[in-house]
Amino acid sequence: MTMYAQQLSFDLPAKPALGREDFYVAPSNAMAVTLLTSHDNWPQGKLVLTGPAGSGKTHLTHVWATQAGARIVRAERLPDADLCDLAMGSVAVEDVDEIAADEAAQDALFHLHNMVLAAGHKLVMTGRNAPNLWALSLPDLQSRVQGATHASLEAPDDMLLSIVLAKLFNDRQIAPKPDVIPYLVGHMNRSFVAADQVVRQLDHLSLAEKRSLSRPLAIRALAEIQRHA
Repeated sequence: MTMYAQQLSFDLPAKPALGREDFYVAPSNAMAVTLLTSHDNWPQGKLVLTGPAGSGKTHLTHVWATQAGARIVRAERLPDADLCDLAMGSVAVEDVDEIAADEAAQDALFHLHNMVLAAGHKLVMTGRNAPNLWALSLPDLQSRVQGATHASLEAPDDMLLSIVLAKLFNDRQIAPKPDVIPYLVGHMNRSFVAADQVVRQLDHLSLAEKRSLSRPLAIRALAEIQRHA
């Protein structure tokens, strides 16, 4: 029987840390954090939180939901949700920009929006782009979205990207050598999605080859990601 050249590895999902202590404030996200955590001052009681994929919207939404005692629901699931039950408290609706062609979901969000605010609760809606670009086909909903306070998460600076990489490694319970994160920050695409991708690739290579997370392994990981881009 021949031996496998590589160790069989299982790509187990990392357990994300979504507590307030795990969310790091930097110049690129400080304004959004300030706005989201001061919900008593929101005009009309609602806020739109935007940012690119992996920018921390879900994490920050969970932080707010925990502090406000709110529930979180994806926009596409609203047609099947009990709106009256949801409207009994504050609510965060994620990925609203993805229902631009879903009339049933937009109609449900329109009614939930009115019910939540009429009851004096708070409403958070999230999406990738600025709300004026969501192009929701229900005009009354689009106007209400654009009337909300807007908080935007920006692309990460060096400090935040370093912290995010460290957090992603920690979520997977792996420890890179000290020169790995500085190298990655200087050579990878500057996005949170790219950070997640490179950490996954490094974890896979390290397990498959039984190697430590070193700079040479980081160089290989980035090269492989680039080849498959």
